[in-house]
Formats: sequence, structure tokens, C-alpha cells
Amino acid sequence: MDLKKYITIVPDFPKPGIMFKDITTLMDKGEAYKYATDQIVEYARKKKIDIVVGPEARGFIIGCPVAYALGVGFAPVRKEGKLPREVVRVEYGLEYGKDVLTMHKDAIKPGQRVLITDDLLATGGTIRATIQLVEQLGGIVAGIAFLIELTELGGRKKLEGYDILTLMQF
Repeated sequence: MDLKKYITIVPDFPKPGIMFKDITTLMDKGEAYKYATDQIVEYARKKKIDIVVGPEARGFIIGCPVAYALGVGFAPVRKEGKLPREVVRVEYGLEYGKDVLTMHKDAIKPGQRVLITDDLLATGGTIRATIQLVEQLGGIVAGIAFLIELTELGGRKKLEGYDILTLMQF
């Protein structure tokens, strides 16, 4: 299935010059969303995943159905102040400034094989921070899966040494 035909390109969103890749037009087509999810599930099965991790919010959209299909848990990564129990945190750089991501301290057990999911690999900063959280807790990042990779932004370089699946490249 050609998943690219289900992605809507929205010019000048959220600001002029950006060609936004809208995944909602893939998600609202059940057959395409299922196909994309199944591709990630197949990849994850080969990696013998124990738990799926995804950063808010679109990492949840990708990761939760994958975790469900695998019969494993899902651990959310959220911005600071959004998780109710004790967390580990990592500060990371944005284009202009810094942000903080957190994960519950008991979300990952040492030695668990983790699949990290998100909708889009752009600069790689959010996923690099997510990797740091998983590894702080003793998890093993067995794979990272995305619907889309924006190759011109070079995010893959920040993730060198990790196994990456992307279903589409733009």
C-alpha cells in the first residue's frame, strides 16, 4: 500500500514556508491506519519488544495500537508537570530554547526491550531525549519506528547506532 497517498501536505502551516505532513488523513482511513500499524507491529515482533514508549501526543497515536497488537504495555513520555508520580527527566534543546520530557520512574524495568514510536522523525531531538529517559531506567532501545521521516532535516544522524524503521520518507 502506498501510504504517501494518505498524507495531506498543508502549505504554510504552522508558519510560512513549512509544508506540514498531516497524518490525520491516514488515521481516518481505517485500512491505511491498520496497514501502517501492522507494519510497525511486524517490525516490533522481530525485535522481541517488552514495552512500547511514545512521546506525547502523536507518539501515543502510533504506539498504543502497536502495544495493543503485541499484547505489551505502553509507557508515555510527557512534558514536565503532566505525570502524577515520581519521574525521571531530561532537558533537551529546541530550535529556540529548551524543553523537558519526563517518564514515570517505574515505567521501564532494567533490561526490558523497548520500541520507541512517533509519527515523524524530523530533527531527532525529541526521540533522542526519549532514548535518554529509557536508558536512564535501564531499558534497551531495541528499535524506533516512525510513520514519516523528513530526510532533509537529518534527524537520523542524532539516532546513529539505533535500529530505525520509517514507513515513508519525504
